[in-house]
Amino acid sequence: MNTDGRNADGNADGSGVVDSYDATIRRILEDTGDTWAVVGLSNNSSRAAYGVAQVLQRFGKRVVPVHPKAETVHGEQGYASLADIPFQVDVVDVFVNSELAGSVAGEAVAVGAKAVWFQLGVVDPDAYGRTRAAGLDMVMDRCPAIEIPRLGARA
Repeated sequence: MNTDGRNADGNADGSGVVDSYDATIRRILEDTGDTWAVVGLSNNSSRAAYGVAQVLQRFGKRVVPVHPKAETVHGEQGYASLADIPFQVDVVDVFVNSELAGSVAGEAVAVGAKAVWFQLGVVDPDAYGRTRAAGLDMVMDRCPAIEIPRLGARA
């Protein structure tokens, strides 16, 4: 498995279906829902999560900050954990280091998210396998702020 979750044939699920990883990315961006919990998002404007959250909002997504400080960011109430969010989350976007990302993926499964997105540099093949086995879509080592224009995704 490559660092982005794809097998040697370039596909995320090993099915041999051409472009399956891009199809998963497009499905998450366009069809999975509009409520994205962004784990690691705070009011620190120098962090990547801050800028990516702005891009997601411009793309029509509701961005829910998840950070121990539970700060309001970009006009959205923050929560200390995924379990604290009192409404359904569609996608969990993960901006924590790879060592912590697997537990966040497990929390995403537990709260009923439909997809998990590990940001650039966040890689955990075991978490990828567990999350996919639980029936969620997942991508690793990618950024929606890059993928939206690359795929010409629509809101």
